[in-house]
Amino acid sequence: MALTNSQFNSILRGYEAAQNKNAQLHRERTEQVYAAIPEYEALEQEISRISVGCARRMLSGDEDALSQLHEQLARLRERKKSLLKEHHFPDDYLEPVYDCPDCKDTGYVNNEKCHCFKQQIITLLYEQSNLQELLQSENFSALSYDFYKDDDLIRFQNAVHTCRSFTAQFDTVYRNLFLYGTVGTGKSFLSCCVAKELLDSGHSVLYFSSVTLFESIAKNYFSYKTKEELYNTYEDLYNCDLMIIDDLGTELTNDFVATQLFTLLSERHIRKKSTVISTNLSLEELSERYSDRIFSRITSNYELCKLTGADIRMQKKRLLNRK
Repeated sequence: MALTNSQFNSILRGYEAAQNKNAQLHRERTEQVYAAIPEYEALEQEISRISVGCARRMLSGDEDALSQLHEQLARLRERKKSLLKEHHFPDDYLEPVYDCPDCKDTGYVNNEKCHCFKQQIITLLYEQSNLQELLQSENFSALSYDFYKDDDLIRFQNAVHTCRSFTAQFDTVYRNLFLYGTVGTGKSFLSCCVAKELLDSGHSVLYFSSVTLFESIAKNYFSYKTKEELYNTYEDLYNCDLMIIDDLGTELTNDFVATQLFTLLSERHIRKKSTVISTNLSLEELSERYSDRIFSRITSNYELCKLTGADIRMQKKRLLNRK
């Protein structure tokens, strides 16, 4: 889901507000200096006068006019700095004021979005993703192999490698991930790691538990008053850069849910929009629970990462109880 026009316009209005605020601050500082240092204002008027005079001399063919202007302006600028210092004002007190000096509060540098603009986009994307608080602790920087051993460790290491390459190649290679296996082995954690990497690079990510996803669709689908909301919901689900469905299989599965799931997976595949699915179901249980076409869609178009081992959450709980 890309940012809407209203969201972009809201960011631009923020820059306009910053420009107005800082222009007012500059005016107030100028008035303050003029009141405290009448000579400073006279020097500014002198600069305007000699600049106009230089332009006239240049039009008349005076080849020395420009060099003489530079010399005069340099002397006047030094005098202005001296006056500010004598009256205990900072040297840059009357320089233009910007919240972001790099883009001068326009949001753009050389027709490219400034880092401050990109950061505002990322902030909005986090708010949309349903993951803002969770990703403070669920990310690659918190990755640990301490609770795995033997084949379980190898599987987890392979899954981590797959997730890292997935994010590194996200803009160039279309891929989907299916993380499955026993409870508490890091599937949701790795989904969050992927989400954070992509959100931090400015991609749109939507995260839903399977239960919440289908409840949200059903709520709008069966309400005649919210058809526009249903359309917008589908547009978001189909078009966000990354869709994460966590704990597939925990929802109440029926014909409606199966149809919605297949449509979602198909539409995102057609549009080459990546999806990450995590589930505690085995492949056999997945095949039994859903239709053949859903099973085929997942096993054909997704990279399968199996995770095994003891429940990490329970291991951590036991460690805490021992302390």
